[in-house]
Amino acid sequence: MYDFDEIIDRRNTNSMNTDGFRQYIFHADETMEFPYKDEEFIRMWIADMEFAAPDVVIEGIQKRLDKRIFGYSQIFDKEYYNIFSKWCKDRYDWSFPKQELVMSNGIIPALYELVEYICKEDEKVLFLTPSYAYFKYAADHNDKGIVCSDLINKDGYYTIDFEDLEKKASDKKTTLFILCNPHNPSGRVWTKDELESLSQIIQKNDMWVISDEIHCDLLRCNKNHIPLGKIMPDYNKLITCMAPSKTFNLAGLMISNIIIRNEALRKLWLKRHYNFDNPLSIAAAQAAYEKGAPWLEALKEYLDKNFELTKNYLKEHLPKSKFRISEATYLAWVDLNEYFTPEEDLPMFFAYNAGVLLEGGNMFVQHSDGFIRLNLACPRSVLEEGLKRICEAVNNK
Repeated sequence: MYDFDEIIDRRNTNSMNTDGFRQYIFHADETMEFPYKDEEFIRMWIADMEFAAPDVVIEGIQKRLDKRIFGYSQIFDKEYYNIFSKWCKDRYDWSFPKQELVMSNGIIPALYELVEYICKEDEKVLFLTPSYAYFKYAADHNDKGIVCSDLINKDGYYTIDFEDLEKKASDKKTTLFILCNPHNPSGRVWTKDELESLSQIIQKNDMWVISDEIHCDLLRCNKNHIPLGKIMPDYNKLITCMAPSKTFNLAGLMISNIIIRNEALRKLWLKRHYNFDNPLSIAAAQAAYEKGAPWLEALKEYLDKNFELTKNYLKEHLPKSKFRISEATYLAWVDLNEYFTPEEDLPMFFAYNAGVLLEGGNMFVQHSDGFIRLNLACPRSVLEEGLKRICEAVNNK
């Protein structure tokens, strides 16, 4: 019914994936040359998918296009909230009042704003490492200190070091905790017990908490997501961030759901935030949440098979690598420390020697040397070629 094997040429569409990789990965301009032509690269780096958006989303955009005027827009009617809140209730048995929902043109911009609004001049931001780098960037942008608590890695399975986390959370100047739930890059889906232990630390220290749940819909077929807001139903200093961008491959449409419980913070957001939304993005997100579930279920089945293929291929061709199938996301987190020294530039190595674009552990703050992150949200033929090139390059080094 859905063709996830279709190969779509994204070059010359101003796509970051195809046209912006030199700048983003290598901090270089278009003059940077490789032994491979741009069209020869296998792209497994930035976290968007090589799959077409669902037909229902494209139809939703087309229906809005037919109105022919694209003036200043916000979400005024109740339908968007009703559809999105039903999505959360059906999938996570979690709900929230309409007044708590505000919109942002992305979770990253929301993080930058929220850190500014929440943290005073000498306060610090706490998060778990390895970490999505923009948690650190949001703190850096606002001249706030960062505090990292390294996760415990046992054979590729990551758990929280609660003793270390509690110690660092107890610092009175550490006032904001940013949680990635599910976690990027490890792909962990935090359990009810883990989230309850986190909530106890947060409440004990009266911390603000932002729960970035952008990957919450992209779980393996046998897993279930628990919003932190469900574990902490009455905690007033919680912000939950969700979006259709990862789930339905809509990142470029720049629309995200920010659920702010605290009334004073919400009023500050609405006062200072540039509060307009792209009319096509509203239509796309609403169509996705209303009609996109069948497509998502088919996608998850396809991704599960891609993960299984990756596990088996690495086990056979890179036996000293360490890889565990992620519980969530479409991102594989692979430990290559048996093959490389910590200081080796892995994105550069694989670009030059394999013609594969990927992200290295150096992009995930700390506790991540010697790792690569692979985007598996691509047609199976592309994945097979990418894995073949990666393994051959390592074995021939």
